Amino acid sequence: MSLSGISKFILGFLLAIALLALAGYGATRYVLAQLATPPARPIFPNDPSPSAAPVGVSPSPSPSPVPSVAPSPVVEGYPARVTQPIGLILRQEPSGEAARVGGIDFNQELTVLEEAPDGAWQRVRLADGTEGWIKGGNTEKLN
Repeated sequence: MSLSGISKFILGFLLAIALLALAGYGATRYVLAQLATPPARPIFPNDPSPSAAPVGVSPSPSPSPVPSVAPSPVVEGYPARVTQPIGLILRQEPSGEAARVGGIDFNQELTVLEEAPDGAWQRVRLADGTEGWIKGGNTEKLN
């Protein structure tokens, strides 16, 4: 082996190491960029936010992020049970920005007093007499 053969071998080896290092650096940057990007916000049909309108449905032109909800009274309340596994937040008004009154556990029984016309909110009374609003669709009527 001559000196030029050894130098070619060392140069080729260093070039291969450099290419592997650059490829690893690029792959690492790509993976980290994918992990750092937050996922898309889920869209629910009862979400009152205009920015969360379902695909193909134009958001309401109202600049207010929370629409005013005029509840329609139910003649008599009916017993229900919470079906949301993580429980519910009891609010003072039928709005996501309203003050929090308390919480309701999964499978807890309550009385539904009235429902909003669109079904997005329900006014409920707990066994201890506390009243407030919860998101609609998270209870099941008891017989």
